Amino acid sequence: MSGEIKDLPHAVEHEAEVNRRLAGRKLAVFLDYDGTLSPIVENPMDAVITENMQRVVKELAGRCTVCVVSGRDTEVVQELMGLDDMIVAGSHGFDIWSPTEGTIEHDAASGHDELLDRVRNRLSEELKDIEGVSFENKKASVAVHYRRASEEDHPKVKRAVEGILEDDPDGVKVTPGKMVFELQPKVDWNKGRAVLYLLEILQLDGEDDDVVPIYIGDDVTDEDAFRALAERGGGLGIYVGDRSDPDAGRTTAADYALDNVDEVETFLDALAR
Repeated sequence: MSGEIKDLPHAVEHEAEVNRRLAGRKLAVFLDYDGTLSPIVENPMDAVITENMQRVVKELAGRCTVCVVSGRDTEVVQELMGLDDMIVAGSHGFDIWSPTEGTIEHDAASGHDELLDRVRNRLSEELKDIEGVSFENKKASVAVHYRRASEEDHPKVKRAVEGILEDDPDGVKVTPGKMVFELQPKVDWNKGRAVLYLLEILQLDGEDDDVVPIYIGDDVTDEDAFRALAERGGGLGIYVGDRSDPDAGRTTAADYALDNVDEVETFLDALAR
């Protein structure tokens, strides 16, 4: 079932309803990073988690399974969080790391170096004269940030990305984000597939239905995870963002909403109790 973001019930305002859905069941909490655990900022490397949010996440991880699922590389997420003792699925789930198992392999995780080098070199050349454009080179993608570029240059960035897709439609896909284009290998893998894979390998997908997975995220890339839990059944998707924003008119598979990072902290703190 899906609807528009602007119509989502607020998770804290409907606390009693949420609690009924969670009552008597184990939790497995999956968290996006940017816009969820830390506000969106102009310089991506300034998105450092607050001490209080760090405390809340650590306390929750002491009670149940907590995984961070981010578009950033795993090592970057760990650096920004100041935590390296929980599972992180970086690069939209391509790069999964566990404190007990180390790197967790899966079929979609490797074999893309040559493709990404080609994409990275072409974009660097075509966009080198546009001030404010920056590149984030990840293990399984190339992110083109244009938040600091002038508005008149935004179409140039879009055309460069579209040119790569036109020349290699079978090899490359793009995931648009908040003032960023993420170019990835065109394989059937995303945050939703990563969440389902983690539930499987962590043995949290048994038929006894005693585990409720919760996914909290703010971006369009998080919709893959919302949909995956909705199709699986028994999970909970929570969108983070201002429901009065123009973007809130889009369709979502989330069940509830939280307005901002501070409300995420409040919600997680309640789960940790």
